[in-house]
Amino acid sequence: MLTIYDWFGYELPIKERYRLIKEAGFDGVLLWWSEDFGRNYYLDAPEMAREAGLFIENIHTPVQNQDHIWLDNLDGEALTDCYLKCISDCAEFKIPTMVVHLPDENKPYNQLGLDRIKRMAEKAERLEVNVALENLRNLSNLSYILKQVDSPRIGFCYDCGHHYHYYPGKDLLSMYGPRLMALHLHDDNGSHGMHGIPFDGSIDWAVAMKNIEKTGYPGPTAIESMCWDYEHLTAREYLHRAYESGKRLEAFREKNF
Repeated sequence: MLTIYDWFGYELPIKERYRLIKEAGFDGVLLWWSEDFGRNYYLDAPEMAREAGLFIENIHTPVQNQDHIWLDNLDGEALTDCYLKCISDCAEFKIPTMVVHLPDENKPYNQLGLDRIKRMAEKAERLEVNVALENLRNLSNLSYILKQVDSPRIGFCYDCGHHYHYYPGKDLLSMYGPRLMALHLHDDNGSHGMHGIPFDGSIDWAVAMKNIEKTGYPGPTAIESMCWDYEHLTAREYLHRAYESGKRLEAFREKNF
C-alpha cells in the first residue's frame, strides 16, 4: 500500500487535495496534527480524507517546540500535555500511530524528559496507540529513549532522507528495525538537500528498500516528499510523479520479500 504526507505543498482546498491524492492512486495519507502553518482544519481532516477513500496511516505531532520536552518549566509541561492529547486524539479518531520529534544532539536527554516519555508510554499502552520517534540530527537522544523505554507502544519512525543526510554511516535499521512503526521516504536532492521525490536524488533505493524489508516491517510505503523544487509541475502532475516513484519502491520491497 502507498501513502503520502497530505501537506506536500501547493495551495489547495483540503477536499481537492484529498481528491487529487486519491486520483493519483494513493491508498492513504499521513496527517499534520496542529493548527501550525495555517492548518486550522486539522481536526476535520480524518473525516474528509476517509470520505475521499483514503485511510489515515499516522499523524505528525507539532515540531516547533520539540526541544521543550527536556525543560523543567511550564513550556516542558505544555509540550508533554500536547503529546498526551495527541495520543487521546489518535484513539478518538481511530488513527493507529503518531510521529514525534526528539530534540537534536545539542540538547541532550535528561531524567525529566525520560519520565515524561514514560508517561506517554503508559497512556499509549492504555489506549493502544503507537508513538514513533523519528530520526533527525538526534541519534544520541533517540538511542537513549528507545533503550530506556521498553514499551511495545514506543518505537521508531525511519526517515530515509534524514538518515542519509545526517548519519549516512550508521545502520539505523539494524539498530532499531525491530521497533519500526512508520516510514518517511524522500530523496536528498533539491534546495533543501532532502524531501525530494524518490529517485530524483542520489539515494540508492534498491539498497534502502532491501534494508527496510529485512526488518519485516509490514506497513505501507510512505512518501514524505515536498514540492519545494517542483514548482514547474501542477499539483496533479506532482502527485502522479510521486505515485510512480512509490510503485517503484514497492517493487523493490516485493523483490526482497
